[in-house]
Amino acid sequence: MNRKLTGAITLASVLVMGGLLQGCSTSVERMDTKEVADLSGDWNDTDSRMVSEEMIADVLSRPWISNFASKNNNQPAVIVGEIRNLSHEHINVNTFVGDMERELINSGKVEFVASSDERGEIREERRDQELHSTEATRNAMGREVGADFMLKGSINSILDTEGKTQVRYYQIDLTLISMADNRKVWLGQKKIKKLVKKPGLRW
Repeated sequence: MNRKLTGAITLASVLVMGGLLQGCSTSVERMDTKEVADLSGDWNDTDSRMVSEEMIADVLSRPWISNFASKNNNQPAVIVGEIRNLSHEHINVNTFVGDMERELINSGKVEFVASSDERGEIREERRDQELHSTEATRNAMGREVGADFMLKGSINSILDTEGKTQVRYYQIDLTLISMADNRKVWLGQKKIKKLVKKPGLRW
């Protein structure tokens, strides 16, 4: 085999391999964070955002908030408690809680109290200030705002599968509870149903 032929074969091999590698390379396309992209049918960021926006809009439109304001002459302080994931899949509950907290705070209709984990860190900082900060700048202990209401809830799911088709049903239940007397002042519920069809689907 002469050198020209050998060189041509080598060049062709390089081009073929290059094409194969290029075809296997990762492709990245940036998307708008509010764009809906359902790939697997699982709970995703769109579900979290949609549910939090609708349910918080509902809780803020109910009579409990005006009743509290008229009796106490100030806005209610709210804290988000445990949101339990009782569904069939892993759900990042922290993202869902964050979405709800954002909607509550940005509404301007309630005061919002830090979570127990956040309070622990802040209290530690106050203790440090007691030792190291000047009297004019330190923040004293015992001046926290207590929550008037706690928002708790759960995420449940039901699967209905037949062959390569599956219906995924999610039910999100939220309850707003008065810290003073354990009264439930609001009950919210949101349902999501997805029809998922995939060739060769395996569950």
